[in-house]
Amino acid sequence: MPLVLTDPGSAEDRRAMVGRAVQTLMDGGLVAFPTETVYGIAADASNEAAVARLLRIKGRRPDQPVAVAIDSADAAWTICPDASPVARRLGQRCWPGPLTLVVSGAHPDSCLGRLPASVRQVVCPSGSVGLRVPDHEFLLSALAQLPNPLVLTSANRSGQPDAVGPQTVVETLGDDVDLVLGDGRSRFAQPSSVVRVTGRELEILRGGVISETGLQRLASLIVLIVCTGNTCRSPMAQVMLQGGLAKALGCQVSDLPDSGAMVVSAGAAAIVGEPAASAAIRTMEIRGLDLSHHESRPLSDTLVRFADAILTMTRGHRDAILAHWPEAAGKTSLFCRDGCDIEDPHGGDMADYENSARQIEAQLSGWIARLDLDSLPVIKKHAG
Repeated sequence: MPLVLTDPGSAEDRRAMVGRAVQTLMDGGLVAFPTETVYGIAADASNEAAVARLLRIKGRRPDQPVAVAIDSADAAWTICPDASPVARRLGQRCWPGPLTLVVSGAHPDSCLGRLPASVRQVVCPSGSVGLRVPDHEFLLSALAQLPNPLVLTSANRSGQPDAVGPQTVVETLGDDVDLVLGDGRSRFAQPSSVVRVTGRELEILRGGVISETGLQRLASLIVLIVCTGNTCRSPMAQVMLQGGLAKALGCQVSDLPDSGAMVVSAGAAAIVGEPAASAAIRTMEIRGLDLSHHESRPLSDTLVRFADAILTMTRGHRDAILAHWPEAAGKTSLFCRDGCDIEDPHGGDMADYENSARQIEAQLSGWIARLDLDSLPVIKKHAG
């Protein structure tokens, strides 16, 4: 029977477990890892013999592609340098997590070119490669220590149920696997969602943890508008930009998420759940826009990471974001493209709110023209 190591709870022992797995893989062995979906069996992608052995154990034909496991979205773009905005959004927002992203692996600069020809045929038989960044400490730690990606497939034989616990792996694969790292039952206990992205088209090849609606939202173009308290300027800018985008796309504001475009707002010092200022609501009512259901939200790591464009009401907001999230510099801009601040109407009268709204209005057409509306995702129904 294979060696089975289970998580003893201490960080030092977990490091030792991962170290044993790394050594086994580098020696050409096969290791079964827990993931957040189901247990997987991995081989060093640079080792032809190990990958061939994995296929034999699975009972899988060489023309049936096997996923490549990597440790980050950034690593994915070395495999697919020309990944589309839709693919990059899914990778950045879903990984680590239960998504297998199928993209082109045929780019001449792809790092797949460094793998043996027989392995390239296994992972990229038709020019496309499935990429996976599993959300589990053991596998991510191993990947970070290895010089090459891993070939990864579910730890079962083809046609058998997926293994969601280490004992099932042992019972199913026995001595055909060299090492099993156990960490109890898999969190989701179902496979990853498999999605092929070609340009802006998103095709769900296999349903899994992430629903079709969830994938559509995660692939959307997201604009984040930031002010201080998220009760005046940024909510007004949000609904006005939503209205402009809906007009540009020929849809209702309520249909924007289904069209792949989302506009959200947040405050650098916001309290959760505050309503929009009554004067802001009235100012938007005059323009036929509804702000009555707005609830404030604070700026967060997730919002900054997910946003494709961050538009700030003032230079101070922009500077605060860049001080805390310097990696967001390339996508953070002042809402006023002439470098001016949108004046804060908080505590003022209707004239102050109207003045701020007019400042925002003057910038809308310019931002709609600059947003990449040709990169909005389109769900393609899978024929199979």
